[in-house]
Amino acid sequence: MAKTGTTTQGLRSAIERSGYYPALVAEAVEAAVGGEPVSSYLVHQETTFDANEVRRHVTVLVLTGTRFIVSHTDEQAADDSSPSPYATTSTESVKVERISSVVVSRVVANPESYTPGTLPREVVLTIGWGAVNRLDLEPAACGDPNCEADHGYTGSSTADDLSLRVSEAGDGPDSVRQTLAFAQALSEATVASSTGR
Repeated sequence: MAKTGTTTQGLRSAIERSGYYPALVAEAVEAAVGGEPVSSYLVHQETTFDANEVRRHVTVLVLTGTRFIVSHTDEQAADDSSPSPYATTSTESVKVERISSVVVSRVVANPESYTPGTLPREVVLTIGWGAVNRLDLEPAACGDPNCEADHGYTGSSTADDLSLRVSEAGDGPDSVRQTLAFAQALSEATVASSTGR
């Protein structure tokens, strides 16, 4: 379930509608936002299945005039460290100018007959700001299949701070639409911060 909008009160309402520990999530997000006006937000709740347990998770993304705020809240079952179930909430505040990439991957059915404006069936939003990088390495090789020389390694580094997947089948068309709207607002904010507008 994704909700998006542009006001602090709308953000609070979207968190409450998600139904996922709304008092806890709202307090953490509102503390991170402080007194700044909200430009855009996205509330995304997902349920995962881990062995015999159902786990819920909510991600709240908030864009202000100067910052991008990420909040994650997870619930945990009772374990050795806690005799009762508990939730963990974290927030991260990133200056908009630190965002190095906003990647929107769209999955569309029947691309040969695609009509502009048609909603993708799935969207993956990946945002990078340099906190987490994934390094993929593999042995380098030359074009000679009989060569046994050591050519070192080759690889790539990918910014992978946040990745959020929303699908029409699992989350509904409004969630896909709202994710695209937030991604556009974030992309526009990064352009504005780099040009000084």
